[in-house]
Amino acid sequence: MGEINISCHKCEMCQAGYPKHCSSRRVLGIQGKEGVFAEFITLPLSNLHSLPSEISDLEAVFVEPLAAALEILEQVQIRKEHEVLVLGDGKLGLLIAQVIRTQTREVFCVGHHPRKLAILQRRGIQTCLKNCDRDQKFDIIVEATGNPKGISEALNWIKPRGKIVMKSTFYGQSGIDISRMVINEIQLIGSRCGPFKRALDFLKSELIDVRDIVDGDYPLEDAQEAFELAKKPETIKIVMTP
Repeated sequence: MGEINISCHKCEMCQAGYPKHCSSRRVLGIQGKEGVFAEFITLPLSNLHSLPSEISDLEAVFVEPLAAALEILEQVQIRKEHEVLVLGDGKLGLLIAQVIRTQTREVFCVGHHPRKLAILQRRGIQTCLKNCDRDQKFDIIVEATGNPKGISEALNWIKPRGKIVMKSTFYGQSGIDISRMVINEIQLIGSRCGPFKRALDFLKSELIDVRDIVDGDYPLEDAQEAFELAKKPETIKIVMTP
């Protein structure tokens, strides 16, 4: 498995132990480094992790997003009495809800798609559709909608002195009511990539089940069909196998 942030290991942030914030970092497929739609790619050896034999190739596809979900536990202490809301039922939101479920039973997920939410329901996680009228506030909210309006929605659900963890990245700006954050003393925490080793341990120990998240596994010769299915809003994850 390969981590996507390529760091210099020499700058101030790298030396401080934060290589993903390297001042000259390149990011695989995103910034300064071509992605993996090629016959061959290269990555520094320091970016690579051996895949345990207990983890299938299909499960390994989820190591990077699972690591991003686990970064939340590195940033925020979640206790068993905390009530946590996950906004968004995409691939990352489904993984985040399962990760938080290992810390507290009081985890909820709000999303748009009943089929996606059903995956969490089978794991004992409470869900509701976006327009539900649940009259409840939460200690911690993880915003994973991928939508600029997600932060405003999170502010409607958060308790005073609560924490909002932002996972969404999107094009453009998001207008938020800063005064609400000040008056209610809300902490806003940005969260990005996370620990690959811990993600591999979670998969190896079967603490997270990713099999229901895959909607199709296509050979490369059927790539066009795979991409068409991946475009549909109700699709979660499509895999292509050489």
